[in-house]
Amino acid sequence: MLLASLNPAAVAAGADIGDAVRIDGAVLSRSDLVGAATSVAERVGGAGRVAVLATPTAATVLAVTGCLIAGVPFVPVPPDVGVAERAHILTDSGAQAWLGERPADSGGLPHVPVRLHARSWHRYGEPSWDATAMVMYTSGTTGLPKGVLISRRAIAADIDALAQAWQWSPDDTLVHGLPLFHVHGLILGLLGSLRIGNRFVHTGKPTPAGYAAAGGSLYFGVPTVWSRVAADADAAAALSCARLLVSGSAPLPVPVFNQLAELTGHLPVERYGSTEALITLSTRSDGERRPGWVGLPLTGVQTRLVCEDGSIAEHDAETIGSLQLKAPTLFDGYLNRPDATAEAFEPDGWYRTGDAAVIDHAGMHRIVGRESVDLIKSGGFRVGAGEVETVLLGHPAVDEVAVVGLPDDDLGQRIVAFVVGDANADELIAYVAEQLSTHKRPREVRLVDSLPRNAMGKVVKKELMK
Repeated sequence: MLLASLNPAAVAAGADIGDAVRIDGAVLSRSDLVGAATSVAERVGGAGRVAVLATPTAATVLAVTGCLIAGVPFVPVPPDVGVAERAHILTDSGAQAWLGERPADSGGLPHVPVRLHARSWHRYGEPSWDATAMVMYTSGTTGLPKGVLISRRAIAADIDALAQAWQWSPDDTLVHGLPLFHVHGLILGLLGSLRIGNRFVHTGKPTPAGYAAAGGSLYFGVPTVWSRVAADADAAAALSCARLLVSGSAPLPVPVFNQLAELTGHLPVERYGSTEALITLSTRSDGERRPGWVGLPLTGVQTRLVCEDGSIAEHDAETIGSLQLKAPTLFDGYLNRPDATAEAFEPDGWYRTGDAAVIDHAGMHRIVGRESVDLIKSGGFRVGAGEVETVLLGHPAVDEVAVVGLPDDDLGQRIVAFVVGDANADELIAYVAEQLSTHKRPREVRLVDSLPRNAMGKVVKKELMK
């Protein structure tokens, strides 16, 4: 059963938690979740696909849970998405209705409300493990967003592997304030909790004060969240009672890693994943946690690094290769895009992540960045933008940084650093040259007020390359 903690028979027999989910001022017991979500299932049963406006509310929790009970694929739609992008998601997905909340411009789709106090105790059979659970859309950085088909099997495999790596159990209280339209907040945070059976607390906005007050044992955050926690000594100290602090969705700056370790007593767990593959790499609760490294393959995951000439890269912590993987967590293709699906895989079945990485002798992985924007070819050398960014973030005058390769008639690409902070450009260039090989130094440093970011806090480097 995908949502194992919501087994109706077990809940009826007394395996209940009065505060299984806390979100947006609402408190839901397991009995509430089973009864109200089953009522939702009855209202959408038989539908082909429905759209869910993924606000952090009880209505969203019940809409998602109801769809999974009924075996109806749902499409989580970001509440802040633009009109044109939302129209594309609705049209491309073939969603037949809005379930729960809906935007002011509903695109002409009918509306099926979620009634928080309705209850049904109808028993549904468990859908096939191979059935599509949801269609999650990519961020659209390389064109229109693509619908990623995610199966029930992939979700269960990923949560179970993470439970093993993080010693995640029903005794945990999981806290985060992340969006419910991405893998991190929705699949790991909400569905992970409903499968494992731990308490789940959504803080709304992921503020340091909100995290400190939640009293969790397991916290999820993106680097922006953790940098704010690290800047608030009182909030950070309150997290010392937690068991694990997990960071993902973007690289965690080494200085933030070190600050969290000093203030909370916890070395953060870093992990790596994508919409198409879910989480595939992670440091472990009982293993080494090294700043800047995202750990080992989860159970069932295989990885390889492929060099430009097609050879397999050495595991020497230096040789950069294209990261490819095989895993039980992989998606079932892009909706309506057989061409894009075929391009995502090698002929022998390995999935092309589009990320560049290095692996050390122990099998630890470090992500250099996206091959399209983070792998810089300058003067005949291949330079990972992430390595340069890590060094620059170690300079006390640098608050934020993004490194890109811009066209250069002589070098092919020149390394350019966009820096937020009270810094001197020439000093930063010399600083990198002292820390790394000379050819890895930025040829130019541009001081800016801020960096363009998406909803998950990731820097949108395409904006810097225009």
